[in-house]
Amino acid sequence: MLTGKRIGLGITASHCTYEDVIPKIQNFIDVGATVVPIITHSVLHAATRFGTGEEWIAKIEALTGEKVISSIKEAEPFGPSNPLDAMVIAPMTGNSISKFANAATDSPVLMAAKATLRNGSPVVLGISTNDALGLNGINIMKLLNAKNIYFIPFGQDAPLSKPNSLIADFDQMVDTVHAAITQKKQLQPLLIQYFK
Repeated sequence: MLTGKRIGLGITASHCTYEDVIPKIQNFIDVGATVVPIITHSVLHAATRFGTGEEWIAKIEALTGEKVISSIKEAEPFGPSNPLDAMVIAPMTGNSISKFANAATDSPVLMAAKATLRNGSPVVLGISTNDALGLNGINIMKLLNAKNIYFIPFGQDAPLSKPNSLIADFDQMVDTVHAAITQKKQLQPLLIQYFK
C-alpha cells in the first residue's frame, strides 16, 4: 500500500492522545512505509500524568527504528535534499494549527511540514484541540482550503462537556495518507460523529 514510502510523523503536545496515536506507527510499517519521527520541543521536555518526554521518545524510536528529529536544524533538510513522500502531524494541537495556518515555523514539526509543502508533497493533519470550533476555527478553515494539505477525518469528541473540541479519528491515518499520496484526494467523509 505504501511500500518504500518515507512518511514523516510530526508529534505535537496533545499528551492525552499519545496512547492512541503512537501505536498507529505500526500500521504504517505494516504497509511497507518507513516512519521518520519528528517532535516539538514541548514533547521532548514535558512531563505529564501521561508520561515523560523520555518515555515517549523511547517508545517512538523503538517502533520506528529511527532517531527522533527534535531540532529545526535537523528538520530543515526534508526540503529538496532529503524529501519525505508525505508528512503527517498527529496529534496536532490548536497552537500548532494556528502557527501553521499563519506561516510561523518555530518547531521541528512545522519546519518539516513547510519543507514537505515546498516539495509539492502532501501534509496530513490529525487535529486534537479544545478550541477547534472557537478561535481556531478560522485557522482550520484556512488549512482546509490550502493546496497539498489534507485532514484525517475528525469530529466532536465531547460536545456537551467540550463543545468547541475536535479530534481526528487516528484509526484512519494510514488511509488518509494513502489517498493523499496516490490520488491527491481528501479521504471522505471528512466530518465524522464520535458522540452518540
